[in-house]
Amino acid sequence: MQRCLTLTLGRYSRLLLQKRISSFHCQQSAAMSSLLINQPKYSWLKELGLSEDNPGVYNGSWGGSGEVITSYCPANNEPIARVTQATLAEYEETVQKAKEAWKLWADIPAPKRGEVVRQIGDALRKKIKVLGSLVSLEMGKIYVEGVGEVQEYVDVCDYAVGLSRMIGGPMLPSERPGHVLIEQWNPVGLVGIITAFNFPVAVYGWNNAIALICGNVCLWKGAPTTPLTSVAVTKIVAEVLEQNNLPGAICSMTCGGADVGTAMAKDERVDLLSFTGSTHVGKMVAMMVQERFGRKLLELGGNNAIIAFEDADLNLVVPSAVFASVGTAGQRCTTTRRLMLHESLHDTVVERIAKAYKQVRIGDPWDPNTLYGPLHTKQAVEQYLAAVEQAKQQGGTIVCGGKVMDRPGNYVEPTIITGLPHNAPIVHTETFVPVLYVLKFKTEEEAFAWNNEHLHSLLKGRTETTALCATRNPCRLGHMQKTPISSATHLHWKKLIPWSSRKAGDWCDTDRKDRPSQHPTSGVSCWSVCVCVCV
Repeated sequence: MQRCLTLTLGRYSRLLLQKRISSFHCQQSAAMSSLLINQPKYSWLKELGLSEDNPGVYNGSWGGSGEVITSYCPANNEPIARVTQATLAEYEETVQKAKEAWKLWADIPAPKRGEVVRQIGDALRKKIKVLGSLVSLEMGKIYVEGVGEVQEYVDVCDYAVGLSRMIGGPMLPSERPGHVLIEQWNPVGLVGIITAFNFPVAVYGWNNAIALICGNVCLWKGAPTTPLTSVAVTKIVAEVLEQNNLPGAICSMTCGGADVGTAMAKDERVDLLSFTGSTHVGKMVAMMVQERFGRKLLELGGNNAIIAFEDADLNLVVPSAVFASVGTAGQRCTTTRRLMLHESLHDTVVERIAKAYKQVRIGDPWDPNTLYGPLHTKQAVEQYLAAVEQAKQQGGTIVCGGKVMDRPGNYVEPTIITGLPHNAPIVHTETFVPVLYVLKFKTEEEAFAWNNEHLHSLLKGRTETTALCATRNPCRLGHMQKTPISSATHLHWKKLIPWSSRKAGDWCDTDRKDRPSQHPTSGVSCWSVCVCVCV
């Protein structure tokens, strides 16, 4: 009897175990089939070497044993694929391999390094449409912007190729007879690159291409919400390095969160850290790098303005304001968030812009006819609602928009708000959502003062704020030059074309000439370009 009972219980246990295993396999299979990468519509993702589960560490070989994260499509909030992030131990291993690879890379003549960068540009050209589609799918920006972003990486590769044959140094006279002084620019070493979600390809490209021709190696940590783009780009670059028999660690990658970013900021072996992201996080990064007297390069928030005077051509002002405020769903550091209108044309311009807003084609970002896509995350939608509510509480009137759209994904209505005082707290807050604050001014001095009172234009070296002035009076350009209006400025420094302003003259210590691996043109302070459209 006891033996029969034992056998019966044994068979029952095996049956339960088989059911559990079967159930587990079914759940796993269902999870895999629910990923977009497994759907025929998105089979093109595999052209980029992506799969259901992707390693998030590259240092010459692929790996990753940290947290497994799922990347979601902002247009429908469906999962695309998974990436395994780096552990701190894997970060440590990657840094060591990158430093070792630098010894070889720095000894290669600059023009030959430029040839490798040229090949990277060509490899990106071959994948530009499919990679642009991935940017659109994972970040949420419209397809044409996704392709355009990859094109920016291609363009800076072309630019870097030319620079690789122009890294010289002046020969200076010496006070000693029979002697001359020769200035030579040397590589920095390991350049850490931390990029944001809104430009998951271009920002890395700007840093990477010029860093490489200068003889530096790169360690990239992309945004945690766009890991598939980081993996896909790194696969393209890694293939070029492999074809040239070069160590893959020259362009390393560690997907990760704040733990990896903090490690990079505190690591003395990271000779220069380039960070792109919010001002809040940028302050923390700056402090951590400064504690070790390290070099840093920051591209952070902004709160751009368009100033339209009474003589402005509205046929230029209206489309410019719409494009600048709605593009990328307001998720650019260069997005126009403040529109300053002379009182004589305020009502007319608001009416025309509101009409244009209602004609913006909203839809799936990979649809060629779409002009406006979703916000990147659900958290961004919450930030949008909070900003609209704060604006109303502070005296603002919603002219159009202000609501979450009733459709799958993170879609919100592009919004115009009037009636706020120029110094309202919400006007001085970069919300990174498609909300445009329209301000009414009376005099030129008033408009310039309102632009400059913004905190982001006063933080030295931390933020970027551009004023675009629309007027038929070219004399106003001279007035702008006398007024410390912040503006976007291209300046080649060390390895990047950063943004700066007159109020950020000491940004990244660009006025120092003792920095290694600077381009010869960088031995000057940042300057300001006041943008004026004479129409």
